[in-house]
Amino acid sequence: MLDPKVNYTRILGRHSLKFGFEYQLIDTQVQDFHPKYGVDNYSGFFSSPTGPNGLSGTQQQAYSVADFLLGARSHYELNNYAVAHLRQRMYFGYLQDDFHLSDKLTLNLGVRYEFATPQWERDNKLSNFDPTTGKLIFASSGSIYNRALVHPVTNNWAPRVGLAYRVAPKMVIRSAYGISYVQFNRLGGENLLAYNGPNVVDAIVDQVPGQGTGTCTSVNDAPNACFRPTSLGFPNNFATPAAFNAANTQVRYIPANNRTGYVQTWHFTIERELAHNFLLDVAYLGNHAVGLMILADANQAAPSTAAAPNLSVNARRPIPNFTTIEEAFAGGFSSYNALQAKVEKRYSGGLYFINSFTWSKAIDNAPGHLENYNGDNSRINIRAPLTERGISSYNQPFNNTTSVVWDIPVGSGRHFNLQNRAVDLLIGGWAINAINTATSGLPVNITYSASTPASVSPLLTPRPNLSGSPIYTSGGNPIQYLNAAAFVVPNFTQPFGAAGRNIVHGPSLNQLDLGLHKNFRLWSDSSRVEFRAEAFNLLNKTLFNVNSGFGTSANSGGFGTFTQALPPRQIQMALKLVF
Repeated sequence: MLDPKVNYTRILGRHSLKFGFEYQLIDTQVQDFHPKYGVDNYSGFFSSPTGPNGLSGTQQQAYSVADFLLGARSHYELNNYAVAHLRQRMYFGYLQDDFHLSDKLTLNLGVRYEFATPQWERDNKLSNFDPTTGKLIFASSGSIYNRALVHPVTNNWAPRVGLAYRVAPKMVIRSAYGISYVQFNRLGGENLLAYNGPNVVDAIVDQVPGQGTGTCTSVNDAPNACFRPTSLGFPNNFATPAAFNAANTQVRYIPANNRTGYVQTWHFTIERELAHNFLLDVAYLGNHAVGLMILADANQAAPSTAAAPNLSVNARRPIPNFTTIEEAFAGGFSSYNALQAKVEKRYSGGLYFINSFTWSKAIDNAPGHLENYNGDNSRINIRAPLTERGISSYNQPFNNTTSVVWDIPVGSGRHFNLQNRAVDLLIGGWAINAINTATSGLPVNITYSASTPASVSPLLTPRPNLSGSPIYTSGGNPIQYLNAAAFVVPNFTQPFGAAGRNIVHGPSLNQLDLGLHKNFRLWSDSSRVEFRAEAFNLLNKTLFNVNSGFGTSANSGGFGTFTQALPPRQIQMALKLVF
């Protein structure tokens, strides 16, 4: 990567003018295309004598194990080995004027222009889906579009304005607004057009019993021609460029006219000195993102019908000669609004106190692809995108952190100076700090494991119906957090339930950490031993965690039950010799 920058500043009276240009040359080698060794799924519940509908979580686990033992896989997938040499170029320029309108008021006025090419591949080993023809198109030499198969965007202007106003000698108001563009997106390999056949082949087959000619009998049987049990492995030349077939290979797709996502950010802040060394900072902060890159299956299948419950996912897709078409498009949005307050006080005697408080709300329609926590999914239901709007997976409305630091004013060089080395060794040079963190619980997205008839895409995790209070309130079981009886798996003919996204919050967190520190002087003022003792979760509270070991699938075992907690009280001590 190369990133040269040129900046120039010129002061003209009350104006401080700044000009700048930046160029980014980004070359990336990517070879993390998976699964290179293959993957099998056993979620068809083919062993169930009554079919997939109405099974409890325990029954689904049992029938999944039975399918595994019988080799009745519902999905198999394999990727070939390949290396993509990606290229992207970015050009940025800006102009800013810091205008000191008066001794009390300063304005910041600026604009930034950004041009970034879409990614192309060094050897033109790149392809894209064309929805007008229903076929793949391939990169070639020539223009940026010919090489990237996505048109560059040339109108990305970003205004920036701000002000600072001194209302009184001890009070300042600050405010600003700006736009920032998202020029580089890396959603794993999901938005890389180089991750397409025939150069990179992600071969996928979803199965139902009796498909095609029945059960396969030979490794030479073609994919999708019959039901292939686990014992037959993968078909010959399944994931090779020579045998590339869009009917059993996942395709990545970016619309040719995809726009650049951007974020608008603003704030209004009041800073006030209430008394000597006593500061108050209150702010309103907001941002709104538009056109963020998110994922969906552009070839999402229709739900199964009661008349034909055993059709495979591929047999129900609107574009029959393709399997999953993973679309990366500018359909994401988010909003964040917060009240922030900070109180800071310095006392004589080495005592310092700071408290930071935030009350906020975050809303979006999808998390980042590598930030899909607690059952949330970065892929949306493209047939009903409005149902994906909900609380963001990182939303924590209440967040308060209190910190206290006290350098005890006893010891050598402190307010109460100790001349006696033995006394100083015992009681001098100590410091104590404490941090208390209190936050709301993180959101939880309730899903369910869809059987093959209920599945419309391997990319989606549908949500169930909600019929009561989602939180377990009967008592008697401290680790049971969610009420399993309140969630009902819908009929496979209508697989998307009415429960909203991220409708449950995990338990709140309140944790106190304490630190104790001391310096022991040795034979000279420059030599010492530093002692540190730290206690985390000092009060030894049981703090449950929905980030790991917590079931979010309504029809799977362990649903809504805590199997892990945050660490109990931990104490650590250390000595450090400085000489």
